[in-house]
Amino acid sequence: MRAYIHLKRSSPQSVGPRPPSPRAVAVWILRHPERLPEVEHLQLKAVLSRCPELNALTGHVRTFAHMLTHREGHQLPQWLRAVREDDLPSLHAFAAGLERDLDAVIAGLTLSWSSGVVEGRVNRIKMLKRQMFGRAGFDLLRKRALLASAEGD
Repeated sequence: MRAYIHLKRSSPQSVGPRPPSPRAVAVWILRHPERLPEVEHLQLKAVLSRCPELNALTGHVRTFAHMLTHREGHQLPQWLRAVREDDLPSLHAFAAGLERDLDAVIAGLTLSWSSGVVEGRVNRIKMLKRQMFGRAGFDLLRKRALLASAEGD
């Protein structure tokens, strides 16, 4: 056995290039194709040619990103239909979540209104509340929130 293992360890093996990490492939898929460097574009093309499911997923992700960035929420029902036709369970779960409140999602993808400022304030208040470990009442929370907003402005 020792001689066999030694022979296998010492024999030259043709080691190909290391495959890209899943994180790198995800970054390549999520990045705008025009902003992807040529080397990464070729690597992504090679990965997608080996995996038809990943190729289909890339198409759906990029179509959704186009809807999101160009505010084309009216195309969401067609996108959901196309996702349902493919056999991509994880994307089906995402699509099902969108369908639960379809009107709100379409409005969010279409309208230019944003609640980001309000969400930021709510997150800051929740952080202050967590820092106090639930020991303080409303008056102290109010003072801390006002002081934090005065420092941030």
